[in-house]
Order: sequence, then C-alpha cells, then structure tokens
Amino acid sequence: MSSPNDTIGQSADGSVRNGTMSTTTKVGSSSRGRFKSQVEDFESMTREARDAQTFDHNLTMGQAIRLYKKGICWSLLLSMAIIMEGYDTALLPSFFGFLPFVRKYGKLLPDGTYSISAPWQSGLSIGAQVGSIAGVFLNGWLVDRFGYKKTMIGSLLVMIGVIFIPFFAPSIEVLFVGCLAQGVPWGVFSTLACAFASEVCCTKLRPILTTWINACWVIGQLIATGVLRGFLGRTDQWAYRVPYALQWLWPVIILIGCIFIPESPWYLARKGRDEEAVKSVRRLTTPEEGSDFSPEASVKLMSYTNKLEESISAGISYIDCFKGIDRRRTEIACTIWSIQNLCGSSFMGYSAYFLQQAGFSAEDSFNLTLGQYALGLVGTCSSWILMSHAGRRAIYTYGLAALCGLLFIIGFMGIANSVSAVRAVGAMLLLYTFIYDLSVGPVCYSLVAEMSSTRLRAKTVVLARNFYNLFGIVNYVIMPRFLNPKALDWGAKTGFFYSGLCLLCTVYCYFRLPEPRGRSFGELDVLFEQGVPARKFSSTHVDPTSASHSPSALLENLGIDPDKAKKGSTQHHEKAASAV
Repeated sequence: MSSPNDTIGQSADGSVRNGTMSTTTKVGSSSRGRFKSQVEDFESMTREARDAQTFDHNLTMGQAIRLYKKGICWSLLLSMAIIMEGYDTALLPSFFGFLPFVRKYGKLLPDGTYSISAPWQSGLSIGAQVGSIAGVFLNGWLVDRFGYKKTMIGSLLVMIGVIFIPFFAPSIEVLFVGCLAQGVPWGVFSTLACAFASEVCCTKLRPILTTWINACWVIGQLIATGVLRGFLGRTDQWAYRVPYALQWLWPVIILIGCIFIPESPWYLARKGRDEEAVKSVRRLTTPEEGSDFSPEASVKLMSYTNKLEESISAGISYIDCFKGIDRRRTEIACTIWSIQNLCGSSFMGYSAYFLQQAGFSAEDSFNLTLGQYALGLVGTCSSWILMSHAGRRAIYTYGLAALCGLLFIIGFMGIANSVSAVRAVGAMLLLYTFIYDLSVGPVCYSLVAEMSSTRLRAKTVVLARNFYNLFGIVNYVIMPRFLNPKALDWGAKTGFFYSGLCLLCTVYCYFRLPEPRGRSFGELDVLFEQGVPARKFSSTHVDPTSASHSPSALLENLGIDPDKAKKGSTQHHEKAASAV
C-alpha cells in the first residue's frame, strides 16, 4: 500500500547514505507540470501523500505486522494458489516413473515392459507450459478489466472444472488436453498472487510477502513428493488417481476465502475509485489506538503515484511496456525472471536421477528429494533474515555467483565418472537447492513486483513470467538430451553449460539490476524517470514532490553526460538503455 522510504519533500542534498555521498532525485519540471494540470487540489494531495509516506517510512517491522495483520492473512490466502500450482506441476514428472500410470498411458514394449515415449513425456510437460503462457497473457487483461478478486475467483472455478480431464483421461491424448487446460489457470495464479502481495501491505512487508511466493512453490512440491512417496507401494489405478483427486481440495478452500477478500486498493485507486480504495485499506489494516495511520492519506499516496506515472507515460497497454522509461523496467523484470531458468535450476529436478545412478533405491531417492525441498523451504525463510541486512540486488547477484561456482564443480565431477562422484553431485545439488532458495528463488518475486510501474505492473509481470515460461520450455527440451545416454550423454558435465550461462547472468545483474530496497513505488518511478544508473540507485535520495532539480542537473551530479543519456528528442522518456 503506502510505501515510502527515505524522504519525500525534504532535501537530502549532500547527505551521506551507506557511506557514500548521495544526490537527491526529484521530479523533472515538465513531468511535474503535466502532473499538476491533472490534479485539482495538487498541494493538498502532495501534503497528504507526503504524510502517508513519512508514516510508512517510520514503521518498524513489529508495527507493520500489527497494522497490516489482516492484509498479511489475505495475501497468504491468495498465495495458497501457488502451493496448489507447485503441487500440481510436481505430479506429472513423477508419474512418469509410476508403473500404474505408465501401464495406463504408455505402450507395451517387446521386452514386456511399459513405457511412455520421450516425445510424449516432453509433449505433456510442454503442453502445460503452453497453457500457462496463454493464462499469463489472459491474466494481464483480466486483472486490468475486472480486478484481482474477480479474476482469482473465475480462475479457481475454471481449475475445479478442468481437473476432471486428467482425472478421468482414458488416453494419453486426452491427458495432454488436460495438461494444456490446467496450464491456463496455473498461468493466472503464477502472476496474480505476486502482484497482489506487493499491493496489500507496506514497504517493510513487501519483500517478505512477495518472496513467500517461492516458499509456496516449495511447499507444494514438498506435499506432492510426500503424497507420491506414500503411494509407491500401490500398483492399481488409484496410485495416480488419488493424487490427482487431491487437486480439488486446494481451489475449494481458496475459493471460499476469496469470496470475502478485499480488492487491491492500488487497483481501485488506478480506476479512480478512491472511496472504495479507502474501504479496502480499512479492511486490510488494524490501526492501534492513538495511531497516526490514515486510510485516506494512504489512498492519496496511491493516487499521487498513479498521477505521477500518468504524467510520465499515459499508456497502459502491452506495447507501452516497451516505450520510454518502461522499456528499461520491462527488460529488467523479464531478464530477472528468465534467470531462474537460465541459472541451472532445472538440475534440481534431476537430483533423484543422479542418486539412483549412484545406487540409491527409488524409496531412498524420494526421501532425499523430500529433504531437498525441506532445504529449499529453510533457504526461503532464511532469505527474510538476509534481506533485513542486505539489499535484493546484492543477494541476487552474489547468489548467482555462488550457483555459478557450484555448477562448475558439478561439471568437473562429471569428468570423474565414478559412483562416488555421482554421489557427490547429488550432495552438491542439495547445497545448490539451499543457495538457490536463499537468493535467486525468492528474491526474484520481490524484484519483479518492484521493477514495474504500478499502472503497468500486471502486464509487466505477465511479460516477465512468459519469458520465464519460454526458457522453461527450452529447458524441457534440452535437459533430457544433455542427460540421455542415447543423446548427448553429458551427464553432470552439463554443469559446465549452465555455469557459463550463470556467469553471464551474474554480469548482467551487476550492471543492470537496481537496488529497490526500502523504496516506495513513487520513488522508484522517479529514479527510473531520471535514468539513474543501476549501481547508484541505493545511494541516490529521492524527492518525488519537488521540481527544484532538473533531470540534466541530476545526471551531471551523478557524473553522466545529459546529452548521452537522452534518446531522441524527449527529456525524460528515453534514458533507460543509456543510463547505465
């Protein structure tokens, strides 16, 4: 909700932050002029927005939790959709090793065994991804038109209906249709929950609620692995039908809660429905007696931020994500989420494969996989402590560097080609899982939600998620080829390939990823509008309510040639790419 940080309306010129001299960034005069022309009582809105931002900035973590405890609960409820998705998506790959499932949907081989062909295995997985891509794009349009609440309720109803397809699928062709259909609501859940979490609480809680999304994925996968472990001994059709049937449990529970959930006040403010936004803020907060918290002032800050973004860029279509300053923001969001698939995370899904190669039984492999997911959950929870002491940019970049080193070691272990080396690979993948879920896994969700402008958030998150999905499809295609003895047969040496990609991702983050820690959405708008370089985000003070500093003066103070920072003839809109 209201999310302020350093100072709004107070000069910070020449002040020291993080041990370095900082500069105050302010709204450019032309943007401010357009802003004032759109607001009837500009000074009153500015004053109330400043008060709300100052209040939010001064909140301690304990005060924030007490004030937004209802908002936290509503966000956790909506995030359960990600637990459901994590559970659902973990089932299919595991079923490929279930004899009853393979006997039902596979073909009898000459040696008397059953098998699902590699093309069908890839096709089922990719079908779900294709459906997810469609659902993600659909979510961007639905949220903008109907809001978060109605979109979630509709998607849950669709999910309840399409579960019938895989549950009763008589053939692998019908199962493919079921995977494709389930992918559509999965795509909606994967983006809606993240955006909603970023809009229903204050700045202090925003990174926790957005990174909780990663924990929900891990919890879902952990539950799925536990359920499948319990059915290893069954040889009838219920070995796979019961896990499918359990999918109906999640949407029913979430649907009941969503009937009462308040709409995002940011969405209502963007639609000009300020009175409804105030009511929503009241339903999300529990002010203590004597508190200075004002729901009306919080909504004024939201409206102020929305008007500020309108003055910078009025469009809210997908094409506007690639125009002006929003192009830089979209590029960062899309790349950051794609990095989750480029940094070798697909290796984590093959830990059981390497363990079985080392001589572990299927039961022991499943047990160790449960331990792997438990490590992931511990890593995600530990990231909250880490984020209270370090910035998201540092955690993400150093996390990638650590993963790069681990993948390089895994690659060298592949050269050894011994049972002990394969066991070591399994152990390294456990360590990889912990570091990934301490850094890249959870922090990504916070970064993606913060990089976009509030007006384009739903669409930017949609684009970023689909870039992630596209690279996920690439991984689905190439990873089996890397590991298959009848294909490339690289085995653990595949670590060399992903360590190279991981290194490139680390370099990108160093030069292009800004630090959003402690910044309000309005402050981030100004930093991006003025083209502040990524490495100087944390040391630049922001003043969205003042025009005393022109963009050219700001850039000169940062040591940047204003002429080189411009694109075309506009002063503010085209500094994204050349600012770093």
